[in-house]
Amino acid sequence: MEVVKICKDIFMKKNTDYGSSWRVLRPISIVDQLYIKAQRIRTIQNNGNQRIEDDVQGEWKAIVNYGIIALIQDELANDTDWEMAAETSVQLYDKHLLETFQLMQNKNHDYGEAWRNMSQESFADLILTKILRIKQILANDGKTHISEGMDANFRDIINYAIFALILRNE
Repeated sequence: MEVVKICKDIFMKKNTDYGSSWRVLRPISIVDQLYIKAQRIRTIQNNGNQRIEDDVQGEWKAIVNYGIIALIQDELANDTDWEMAAETSVQLYDKHLLETFQLMQNKNHDYGEAWRNMSQESFADLILTKILRIKQILANDGKTHISEGMDANFRDIINYAIFALILRNE
């Protein structure tokens, strides 16, 4: 999938530029970064224009990458070493991308690729909803009674952003 390759390429290039500096981010910080990106998309959608030249497509790509970073950070929650070899970062990125892609395929099977008929606005709104859910889960010390956990919400966020990118390119 071309959009996923582009997102991974951005992740790898930023990893070359900045190393594993993202390892310092706590869950709420990643959620806030996702919020900033999704809120910018929604604001531009509502206003119909933008003042900063960074394109909206770049925000969707950042959402994919921050979502994967969130999953990696969740997996390494007890690891306090912020340094990570580039190869390890890419391996973990690929692992979580594959798991997320498998979820996408399973949901596409059951939902009949309903996302193809959704609007860009819906993707932004659904991502913001998932972000608010994650914030509540964090406020509940990571516990849920009946709902999916943070990882499922992050995977949905990643997939919604991928869907938005695919539809923008078609």
